[in-house]
Order: sequence, then structure tokens, then C-alpha cells
Amino acid sequence: MIKFESVSKNYGGYTALRELNLEIPAGTLYGYLGPNGAGKTTTIKMLAGLLKPSSGSVYINDINIHEEPLLAKPMFGYVPDKPYLYDKLTADELMHFIGGIYGLTKEEIRSNSEYLFDYFGITPWRAKLAEEYSQGMKQKLLIAAAFIHEPEVFVIDEPMVGLDPKNINKLKTFLKEKAESGVTIFLSTHSLHVAEELCDRIGILNEGVLIFEGTLDELRRDAKSDGESLEELFLKLTAEEQLNK
Repeated sequence: MIKFESVSKNYGGYTALRELNLEIPAGTLYGYLGPNGAGKTTTIKMLAGLLKPSSGSVYINDINIHEEPLLAKPMFGYVPDKPYLYDKLTADELMHFIGGIYGLTKEEIRSNSEYLFDYFGITPWRAKLAEEYSQGMKQKLLIAAAFIHEPEVFVIDEPMVGLDPKNINKLKTFLKEKAESGVTIFLSTHSLHVAEELCDRIGILNEGVLIFEGTLDELRRDAKSDGESLEELFLKLTAEEQLNK
């Protein structure tokens, strides 16, 4: 479960996020959408405990991540939009390093790595240095590493970066299966067709304000739409917000 309680973030006189109130139940695949500069990355950094809110609270499974980070952070996995990978480590070494940080046993690391490497097609590359990987292979390894400790919450910014169609399909299946097993997934993307296909619920952020939250069917109903795509509705809604200012 993820909860934002009256969360705002200010930079001097600029408000990047204004009074965000949002609760995402366990097992939800949630799409967090918005144009560039809307405040999505700011939100994600506060959710990951990397940025402190100016006001309000962020909770992972009812634990305030900024007040009790050592309790909250082991509960989630995180892949940022511009991730850093240790290029001089092999995939095996990276998984043992990350797994060790989370306190996993060697057997747990081995077992979880085998499953993740096999699923994402990393096994033939597991002994090679990460610097030899393609961008898509690096993205798959980062996602695998984020799941080494079997997190209850997964946060990812632009999940499909560098992936070919086959691996995009595999990742979509993986995320759906994880959500069905009870993992809360918070996904930010500009690929609106991916969000439309994957997400149970969506939030649309514009200029730091959450202007819609709910299902795609609810968005269509609110917009009095007859089957428009998420992309069409998103463009219409964000344009209307600009006109109303």
C-alpha cells in the first residue's frame, strides 16, 4: 500500500507538487501520468525517500518513509528514470551485492537470481560485466535487481526504456503477474498506450496538481467520452487545464 497525505514540495517560490492526497491499495498496478515538468519525478523521489516533502507525509504499508526509512525501504524496489549501474560488476555480482544489502541469504540470492535471470533472458550474460550490456539488457538487469528481495511495493519511472517489443511484452506480463500476487506497482510513463493496457487505475498530474484519479472507464465517464483512448483523453484534459488558467 502507498499513501500520500497532503504532500507538497516547494523550491523557493516554485511549487513542484501541491497537496497530493492519494492512496493506492496493495495489488494495484497504478499509472502516474503527466506532461514534462508536471511533478512526477518529484513525487517518485519523495516516495523513494530521496527527497523530503515540504509538507505532508508519504507512507509505504502504513510506515512513514521519511520518519522510519530503515523500516520502509526494505519493503520496496525502485528503478529511477536515469538509473546508475555498476559497470564493473557482473550480473551475478550485482545481485549478490543488492541481495546482501537487503539481508538475504546466499541461497535466497541464488534462487531469486535464477528465476529473474531466466525470466528476463539474462542467464547467458550473467558472468559478463554490465558495461558490455545493451541499454535494454541493462534495464532488464535493473528491474531484476529491484525484485531480488521480493518487494511488496515496486516503483519505476519509464519502465520500457531501451526494450524491444518482445521484452516489452515480457515486462508487461511480469508486472501484471506481480500485481496479481499482491505487489503494489507505481509506474510513471509517457507511453500512454502502455498505461492504458496495463494499469488498474491512473492518476494524471498537471503543473503539480492531481487533476484526475481513477479508472480509465471513470475518466471516460467524466469526460463524457465514447471510447476515446487514454492518449486522446489525456491530451484533452491537460489542454483544458491550460485554458482554464
